[in-house]
Amino acid sequence: MDELKKRLARELQQDFNVKILDSLVWHVPVHSIDISYQTEKRTKMDVLMKMILIVLQKLTTATIEELSDILLVEPLFVEGILAKMTRTQMVEKSSTSFTLMDRGKERLDEEVFIHEPETDSKTALYSLCHQSFLNGNVANLTEEAREVFRYADEFNDWAVESLEKNKIKSALQFLNVESAEGNVQIVISEILSVVDTQTDWSPCLEFRLYNKAEDLLYARVWNTMTEHWDETLEMQLNEKERKQWREDYLNK
Repeated sequence: MDELKKRLARELQQDFNVKILDSLVWHVPVHSIDISYQTEKRTKMDVLMKMILIVLQKLTTATIEELSDILLVEPLFVEGILAKMTRTQMVEKSSTSFTLMDRGKERLDEEVFIHEPETDSKTALYSLCHQSFLNGNVANLTEEAREVFRYADEFNDWAVESLEKNKIKSALQFLNVESAEGNVQIVISEILSVVDTQTDWSPCLEFRLYNKAEDLLYARVWNTMTEHWDETLEMQLNEKERKQWREDYLNK
C-alpha cells in the first residue's frame, strides 16, 4: 500500500501547481451478489425443421409418418426434430399427430430456433456507496475494514431485492454471459434469483489536493478493487467537505 501511495502521489503532483494537503486510507463495503439466471441459445433454423413447419402450416396437423413421406426423410430424423419443437412449444402433440402453434409460426417467420433455456449462476460485486455493480480485482478486497468510508452509513437502507433488473443484466453481460458468434447467439432470458452472500471491503486512498493557480480544493480517490480513480466517491467528498477543507487548510 505504501508503494502504491507513493506512485499515486507522484502522479498527482506532476503539475507543479498541485499540492497534496492530506491523505487517508479507508474502506468501502462491497457485497458479493449471487445471481441465478437462465439463458437462451438462438441458432439459424436448419432446413429440415423449416420444411416440417411449412408442411404443418399447410396441413394444420400431421403424423411423423406423413411428414416422413412428404419430405422423403427417415422417420427417425423427423421424430428428433419434432421432439425438440414440442419441448420448446413450437408444435403440440395430440396422440400421434402434431399441430403448429403460434410460437412455431413466429420462429418460422424469423427462421430462428430458440433452444431450451439453460440455468446457471454468477457472482457479481455491488457497492452501496456507488449504487451500482463494480468491475474489479477481487484479490484486492479484504475481509475486515480498519476504517470505513465516513459516508457509508448513508446507504444502509438497502435490500438486495431492490436491485433493478437492468443493472443485474448489465452485470451479467460484463461477465460475458451473453455472446454472439456466427449464427449462434446466447442471451439472458430470465433472472431467477439474487442473493447477497457476503460483504468484503475495498481499500481506498483519499488525497486532498490544492491547485494554487486555480485556487481549487478537491479530492482524488483511488479504489484498489477497480484499480482506477473513483469519480463517484470523489464527487461525494467534494460536495460534502470542500468548504470545510478551505477552513482547515487555507484559512488558518
